[in-house]
Amino acid sequence: MKEGTIEMIAILGTGKMGSAIAGRLEDDGFELILWNRTRARAEALGIGRVADSPRSAAIDADVVISSLTGPEAVRAAYLGPDGALSAGRGKLFIEMSTAGPDLVHELAKVVVASGGRLIDAPIVGAPPFMRAGKATILVGGDDDDVERGARILGGMGTVRHVGPLGNGARLKLVANSMLADVILAATELQVAGERSGLDPDDVFWMLQRMAPMLAARHDGIVEDRHEPVLFALRDLHKDLDLALPLFERAEVRTPLTARARRLVAAATRRYGDLDITAVERPYREVEPTIDGSRQGGS
Repeated sequence: MKEGTIEMIAILGTGKMGSAIAGRLEDDGFELILWNRTRARAEALGIGRVADSPRSAAIDADVVISSLTGPEAVRAAYLGPDGALSAGRGKLFIEMSTAGPDLVHELAKVVVASGGRLIDAPIVGAPPFMRAGKATILVGGDDDDVERGARILGGMGTVRHVGPLGNGARLKLVANSMLADVILAATELQVAGERSGLDPDDVFWMLQRMAPMLAARHDGIVEDRHEPVLFALRDLHKDLDLALPLFERAEVRTPLTARARRLVAAATRRYGDLDITAVERPYREVEPTIDGSRQGGS
């Protein structure tokens, strides 16, 4: 058992990231209650006990962590007929989904009205990094709430308090927009380098030197292998759809990221369930040009 007043943690959502969070917290000695919309997925983990609803998961917990697919899933888990907030009094809620700051502020009003507290703590890093305790957690919220949550989040990796509630969600959208910009530039230049006569591994070696974050994505960018999925293309598309309106409201110009959203959207229509490296596929598609030569698609 972890030292301190936190005795039981509920986890809402046991997809790839939620499962990694559960495994990490079990290793850290916390007792867990799991809920997932598809109960069998939670049961398959063999961790803690499995609840029938968000409310039944939350009712015995001191802290409730949510890791869900987007705003609608978060609303359903918190605010639905058997939602977690119906058992929210006195509890700390840690919202770790990538659902945007608007959702965080919407949720905060209801959490406080229910007698609970909320911090937003989205994750930078794929599930294997979380499972190994090497993720980055971007936390927004009041100092006292963040301090309480840090006793749980610290085992997951690097925790950075980035300001008031909602700032974690804002910075996560900046991070994932950067990811989109970089992965598109890398795949475009990988194909360009190869077709200029360079060895594929030499091209990737150079690109990785410029952007070390590419290291885990060699197989996708160079070998057109996009499974196992570290981060699904459809999820990156969802995040860009959250990010661009945020930037537009701030009255800043982001033409590069706007272009990235269009390219990601086009690739998602065909390859949405694959890893984000599948954005390389349109670049590798070839079609005749008017002069009879061939060029990559875009």
